[in-house]
Amino acid sequence: MLRLNELKLPLRHSDADLTLAITKRLEISAHDLLNVSIFKRSYDARKKTHIVLIYQIDVELTTALVVDLLQKNVGNKDNVRRSPDTAYKFVTSSHNDFPQKNQHRPIIIGFGPCGILAALILAQMGLKPIVLERGQDVRTRTKDTWDLWRKRNLHAESNVQFGEGGAGTFSDGKLWSQVKDKNHLGRKVLTEFVKAGAPSEILYVSKPHVGTFKLVKMVENIRAEIISLGGEIRFGQKVAKIHRKVTQNSDYTGQITGVTLHNGETLLSHHIVLAIGHSARDTFQMLMDEGIYLEAKPFSIGFRIEHPQSSIDKARFGEEAGHPILGSADYKLVHHCANGRSVYSFCMCPGGTVVAATSEVGHVVTNGMSQYSRNERNANSAIVVGISPAQDYPEHVLAGVDLQRQLESLAYTLGGENYNAPAQLVGDFLKNKPSQTLGSVIPSYKPGISLGDLSKALPAFAIEAISEAIPVFDKKIKGFAFNDAILTGIETRTSSPVSIKRDKSFQNINTRGLYPAGEGAGYAGGILSAGIDGIKVAEAIALDIFNTKNA
Repeated sequence: MLRLNELKLPLRHSDADLTLAITKRLEISAHDLLNVSIFKRSYDARKKTHIVLIYQIDVELTTALVVDLLQKNVGNKDNVRRSPDTAYKFVTSSHNDFPQKNQHRPIIIGFGPCGILAALILAQMGLKPIVLERGQDVRTRTKDTWDLWRKRNLHAESNVQFGEGGAGTFSDGKLWSQVKDKNHLGRKVLTEFVKAGAPSEILYVSKPHVGTFKLVKMVENIRAEIISLGGEIRFGQKVAKIHRKVTQNSDYTGQITGVTLHNGETLLSHHIVLAIGHSARDTFQMLMDEGIYLEAKPFSIGFRIEHPQSSIDKARFGEEAGHPILGSADYKLVHHCANGRSVYSFCMCPGGTVVAATSEVGHVVTNGMSQYSRNERNANSAIVVGISPAQDYPEHVLAGVDLQRQLESLAYTLGGENYNAPAQLVGDFLKNKPSQTLGSVIPSYKPGISLGDLSKALPAFAIEAISEAIPVFDKKIKGFAFNDAILTGIETRTSSPVSIKRDKSFQNINTRGLYPAGEGAGYAGGILSAGIDGIKVAEAIALDIFNTKNA
């Protein structure tokens, strides 16, 4: 097969137009085409009056014709080349007799996107993983989460952050990433998601997403496959202690030997995946106490902003707003401020809602969520300011956690101490005037908002930076500084506040057998990158168990 890149057509084109573009590029007849499939489709909307679709196309031809065309396009390798093999290759064959007497099953702590893919790959290789998830199964977790949103009852171990599917379950379900992926592991993630019930279009659209409702069923289906392959999933199983044996003649390097659960049960293993997510603060502390190496890392703080989705569509797509291929418009914004800070949009959710995402009593945290349809009235995004350990929380490794808690507790107070979130109209925020009444934009946050003055919710440098950035963003997206748009506080869980460092073998740099992975360890940012990292770690464990080298 041949891969054709950068094949551009107008937004409104026919199948015949696509066929004509292919044959024109290759200088062949339509009769030469045995099969045509879309590998990737994106769009260029920089000119709203001339939106262009950009295709990557795989074309099946006779072998002789493929050879001939490759020779003719020697100098055009970027746009005409042999289609790469994107099929997943297991690093070791399946081992149905695992574990034997001298072997322990691998343990995975956490069942978010990273833990799910790690467990699935290990199970597919016959390594029968044991998954320990502090939260509940996805159906129970959904009920518990809605209990906070509807009745203000927080379940500290079963919420937006903790439980089957991880934080990504209650999100926009974005499935794209900027990580380097030379082995096409992202394709494996997407393929498994489609097998589990995701729409097949996620395999070829440039910015695939699935939304919460579809994610719930997908997660259940993947869990069922893991169990069918000999894996074990335990919910409500919080790890209280990781056992680390100090290596002989060393006071620094240790070896993992197992875990003890909150109920007192001990499980032995020499291979543990740490896929705990970015909000497992008590686990970060436990790791520190056990001598496992962590570092503080940068993250971001800010607010959620809501606009009418129709205004974002109009600003991005002009008269083509509403076209089914384009869908609900998103945006990506960044501004470098005069005070040296950077402000950027994060986790933009077209046609979605702002949701309560706290995992601790007496705290308020926001996040964004949408369904596959993305048909809610508002667009929302985090507008956040980057912060760093050296500049903002240098005191100790977990000082970033302390800062998060301080800000989230303050937001709880500003909201009225009932899990309402503090909020302010954008126009009032820019005028430094407390909001008293809503305008035309109805906030989506549940259980509710309390209007007031958000300048008290974040450090002065962050308020200054966001106040400077919003008018700048308005020049890029007309209406961004709309008076009635809503800011809702606060956003603190943009990424993990720590990095659990690992070496080239994917093991913690001072603890053998411990494989930090995903967002919580600082090695991913989103569902797809977390899933990719889970696969990498699973492969590393399989190779280590059988003492083989990845050829």
